[in-house]
Amino acid sequence: MAFEWPVRVYWEDTDAGGIVFHANYLKYFERARTEWLRARGVEQGTLREQTGGVFVVTDSHLRYLRPARLDDALIVTAKVQETGRASLSMLQQVLLKTEQAAQQTASLLVEAVIRIGWVDASTLRPARIPPWLLERLS
Repeated sequence: MAFEWPVRVYWEDTDAGGIVFHANYLKYFERARTEWLRARGVEQGTLREQTGGVFVVTDSHLRYLRPARLDDALIVTAKVQETGRASLSMLQQVLLKTEQAAQQTASLLVEAVIRIGWVDASTLRPARIPPWLLERLS
């Protein structure tokens, strides 16, 4: 089951036509991954202090199906797709939340596969994800 994070589309997220600017979906995905970590008891600042490592995005593939618009209520998901010793592959989606006749539904707007790598914070060189952390995130 994927982690879900609610997002509202604000004026600052949109272009002049009231459509979410394509790069802002990356911000939504980042926020959802951060909250996904928090839900597992992992604060990124504390993690850096304790381990000397941080996660960085190393690759992203997005597929835009339909646009989100000003004031839309969205659900942004995050789910581990694959784990490695030094990286995680995340499947993420942006869904439009709608209410129809006493039931809530969600339509897929954007889908992404985002790879995040673990690096030494001081050198930015790849490193192994600490085993206790990998276990917590799997």
